[in-house]
Amino acid sequence: MAVLRVSGTLDLVTGDALQLAVRRSLAVQPTHLLLDVADLRVGDPLALAALGTVICETAEWPSIPIVLCGCDPRTYAMISAYPDCAGLRYAPSCAAALAEAGTAPTPPKIRVRLRPVPDACRQVRQLVSQACTAWHRAELTATASLIATELVANVVRHAHTTMEFTLGLQGGRLSMTVRDGSRRLPRPVDTTPSDAGGRGLQLVRDLTEAWGVLPVPDGKVVWTRLTSA
Repeated sequence: MAVLRVSGTLDLVTGDALQLAVRRSLAVQPTHLLLDVADLRVGDPLALAALGTVICETAEWPSIPIVLCGCDPRTYAMISAYPDCAGLRYAPSCAAALAEAGTAPTPPKIRVRLRPVPDACRQVRQLVSQACTAWHRAELTATASLIATELVANVVRHAHTTMEFTLGLQGGRLSMTVRDGSRRLPRPVDTTPSDAGGRGLQLVRDLTEAWGVLPVPDGKVVWTRLTSA
């Protein structure tokens, strides 16, 4: 679980800083994100748009519960009235939220750091194959291995930075993410049979239930999700 303590006045300037901090916290995929807002004052209600934006863009992934802890009545009234913040949960304190969240089982997850070298593709295929077998999801091995290879190869070819590959299983869904240090966002392109390359993200798009990109201050996270048949 991650705890982010927020204090001071929330306005149009600090709202952007809060959005970046929340994105950064969600990018590491905790089981819960607790926002300690006991010392926060909402100076400009328009600044809640920044928080609402990150809630909307992370609703599909990582779809992690964001819990506001220690809201005073005025702050609670302003945030709960903002439509895009409807997905937030509330707790009287971080201690109470930690105690409640700690009773839930932790879903299995594997995280490794890889260098941007061609052999990283072989390493990630082996890891995915072993995890699918251990998690009794052998039917996803071939597809998941192909998607993981494309995600990692994209970093090797274009980002040229150290990457963090995460594989997780929750609710029957297999998720794979690659975080790298490049802020260049990937985009699928339409190719023809005569094109030598460019099909990687097309495969990711066609073979996954859902995929997307979460920009973070030091790069990006490309995420995918697969569901067992």
